[in-house]
Amino acid sequence: LYCILLVSFRHLDNHKLWDPNEFAVSCFKIIMYSVQVQHSHYVIQQILGHLATHKSDPPRYRAGIVQVLLETVAIVSKGPIGPTVLDVFNILLKHLRYSVELELNERRSSASSITLGTSSRESDERIVQNAIIQTIGFFGSNLPDYQRSEVMMFIMGKVPVFGVSSQTLDTSMGLRELGTKHVQVMLLRSLIMVTAGFKAKNIAAALPAPFLDPLLSPSLMEDSELRQLVLEILHNLIDRHDNRAKLRGIRIIPDVSAIKIKREKISKQDVSFIKKHGQQLYRHLYLGCKEEDNVHKNFELLYTALALITIELANEEVIIDLVRLAIALQDTAIINEDNLPMFNRCAIMGLVAAYLNFLSQMIAVPAFCQHVSKVIETRSVEAPYFLPENIFKEQCIYPSTMEKQEADLFFLTNKIAESLGGSGYGVDRLSVPYVPQVTEEEKHSRRKSIVDTVSIQVDIMASNSEQDKVAKKSEEITFESLKKAIENTGLEEQEREKRRQIIERFQKAPFEELAAHCESKAHLLHDKLAQIFELTIRPPPSPSGALTITAGHVQYQSVPVYEMKFPDLCVY
Repeated sequence: LYCILLVSFRHLDNHKLWDPNEFAVSCFKIIMYSVQVQHSHYVIQQILGHLATHKSDPPRYRAGIVQVLLETVAIVSKGPIGPTVLDVFNILLKHLRYSVELELNERRSSASSITLGTSSRESDERIVQNAIIQTIGFFGSNLPDYQRSEVMMFIMGKVPVFGVSSQTLDTSMGLRELGTKHVQVMLLRSLIMVTAGFKAKNIAAALPAPFLDPLLSPSLMEDSELRQLVLEILHNLIDRHDNRAKLRGIRIIPDVSAIKIKREKISKQDVSFIKKHGQQLYRHLYLGCKEEDNVHKNFELLYTALALITIELANEEVIIDLVRLAIALQDTAIINEDNLPMFNRCAIMGLVAAYLNFLSQMIAVPAFCQHVSKVIETRSVEAPYFLPENIFKEQCIYPSTMEKQEADLFFLTNKIAESLGGSGYGVDRLSVPYVPQVTEEEKHSRRKSIVDTVSIQVDIMASNSEQDKVAKKSEEITFESLKKAIENTGLEEQEREKRRQIIERFQKAPFEELAAHCESKAHLLHDKLAQIFELTIRPPPSPSGALTITAGHVQYQSVPVYEMKFPDLCVY
């Protein structure tokens, strides 16, 4: 086999048969069908090694080798893969990054003027990159589920992050960020192909925690294209019944039953997943809607994500959470604390209308459906820019303000609570506005939560007060004062650590745990107050009072003051 491959590579190289590569593809198909299955991975290794030796050749030459590898992988995927799965992906990702680096170097050298040859070279590098992505996607999509999950986490771990020097491709800041984004886009596109058609038995298998966190991180980045790719990957993993095509396009669906949504009863594993990671999903969707550079496709993908979560994971508790999320998005558009453009505010209103219309028909609560339909009908007459069919038209005219809009144009929490409560839903939480939970990655991102801001203010106030104390005592520095300062340092460190633990608890602990903690403290306070009241209301026994015992209880009979006899030393 080694001799056959050596002769084949040499013949193809000498006669320049990699571009075009029809003969090379046919040659390796014959080889793959001729060797035994257990040796097929050896052929793949040799093709990858040959690609490495020709990494300085023209782009189309390398693209021809990658396309031959794709055809080889297509044959291997029908049988046992062997132990080289991650090696194949690792080498392909290295070649992908190298191709991006070549493209950036070419762009840097032609920054002043773009010639025809440069444009052709860039398009040729894109051909190499697309061929690598197709190979990664095809190879990954034909793996068994357990290997596909491993490959998904492996690729996600290779996605570079802005500001990490080990991930950069160029010394120039502009080209470095451009290259980092280009690699991010390429890797996320390959993940889309790997996750396509992935039908896990439960969502926890499709979205394990080690993969969910790094996947959702790009959804907080300041780039609309990256956020779109993340949402498409999320759709592939959540949509287990091929409903996404039926939900394509953000719109008001008149009759959801007509599109024949497929769904099953939610399993225990799915319920456990949504309890553990539901808030994390809601938070990323909520923050994704508030991005200023969102375009039509972003809102469409966000709507589809909400609809798929409703289909695949929604029980009564999740439905309440989703309603709270939708109302919070509507309030975001109305109040506009983030100073969003009017297009974004109207687009969010249209997204909420489309989703609540879908949700109300899915749960089939008549009063809820009636309220949603009434708001949509009112909007179609008085405010068509609040509906998705109109807001995304090029000639749509936006209002100058939302403050003067009538309440009939908005979905009202009390109406929804009344309608759902009448059908047996627990609507107590609807009165609590939705606030996204704070996580560790949020602390290091460009967003800061209210809790973080408060903690920063507390630290600043504490530091200012300490500085004031030092300034006041600076005039009387003695040995005793220094000794006290050293002794107080440990106490201050303990207080600071205690304050940090309290803030961290309120940031991370679930609501039920915080409520139970506060309730236990309330009971303790109540007991202490009861003891104090008992001592203050009942007069203390007089030292000269008469002692009587009645029914097992000790009682004191107090004596008037003028009848008491005090010692001579106590009398003046």
